[in-house]
Amino acid sequence: MDQKRVLLIIGGGISAYKSLLLIRLLRGARIAVTPVLTRAGEEFVTPLSVSALAGHKVHSALFDLGQEAEMGHIELSRSADLIVVAPATADLMAKMAGGRADDLASTLLLATDTPVLLAPAMNVRMWHHAATQRNLDALRGDGIHVVGPNSGDMACGEFGLGRMAEPDEIMAAITARLTDGPLKGRHIIVTSGPTHEAIDPVRYIANRSSGAQGAAIAAALRDLGATVTFVTGPASVPPPSGVQVTRVQTAQQMLGAVMAALPADGAVMAAAVADWHVSNASDQKIKKTASGLPVLEFAENPDILAEVSKGANRPELVVGFAAETQNVAEYAAQKRLRKGCDWIVANDVSPQTGIMGGSENAVTLITDAGAEEWPRMGKTEVAARLAARIAQALGAK
Repeated sequence: MDQKRVLLIIGGGISAYKSLLLIRLLRGARIAVTPVLTRAGEEFVTPLSVSALAGHKVHSALFDLGQEAEMGHIELSRSADLIVVAPATADLMAKMAGGRADDLASTLLLATDTPVLLAPAMNVRMWHHAATQRNLDALRGDGIHVVGPNSGDMACGEFGLGRMAEPDEIMAAITARLTDGPLKGRHIIVTSGPTHEAIDPVRYIANRSSGAQGAAIAAALRDLGATVTFVTGPASVPPPSGVQVTRVQTAQQMLGAVMAALPADGAVMAAAVADWHVSNASDQKIKKTASGLPVLEFAENPDILAEVSKGANRPELVVGFAAETQNVAEYAAQKRLRKGCDWIVANDVSPQTGIMGGSENAVTLITDAGAEEWPRMGKTEVAARLAARIAQALGAK
């Protein structure tokens, strides 16, 4: 990473303090950092602290006579290998999407042809606001890369999406942008979310999976350079950008999509696929009648993990998931052998854990070497750790 240069724009938000940690990570990787601090950013971190950590002058004024004598804002915008905006506030994103240039940061972003990586950070309602989502779609359409945001507690006292990605997550995304990545040229299939099995046209059988863990894994693999085919059921968490998305409803549809995506170097079967479907599903809404309750007949769904693990087009590495409520490691080890996959990522989804549909996970990685228990952490962190292990395994094959 020697000789690589990052222009770091620090927006105005409480998460600006994380940018100081990010600077340390960048400098530790021998990446030169040129910092730009917005006026609002100065309310949260000082130019002195930023400059001391970066080892470089902090730029903040658009009309700096000494700089602008040589069109300094143009030079700044084009001398870096990557521009990182962390935190990227709703205001900064709106300026970028609208092509505004009324301060140094927005002018740099408009005057550059250098790749840009955003780490959004804002209140949960600001993040979900239709205007912010429109701006996000526009920026992604313009080729802007995005890392995060994460879900969790916020300084404002609310909870949800909007927390800036952690410095190590941003660093991983930066590394992926500045290098080819260890998974460049590798194709990996990721399944995610629940499946919905119809009872009649308006009712279905499902589970509480949000799809958050699968989406995070797909993003982490993408950030390591992989080409990701993301097969998702009707999840509440949206797919990440930069992956090829196939949307399905049922287990049978998911099997077809996965088989159509083969061959692949790896497969991560993170979806919570329904074990059964209703074999006598009605094509009309079932009505209450005096004759009593309807009788539902069940049939087994296809075993996608087993079919991928034992099929002719088997990927080099197949990773399954096991959601259990008791004897987690024991049941997961048995499942690995029964399905024929290489690894099983097992977790306890008992109601008291809050994992199913939550923002955190506590997993045990089951391999032929045994069981490796990981501490409870955010699902994005689990994804980054698993993606790194996948990169090591595929690199060794």
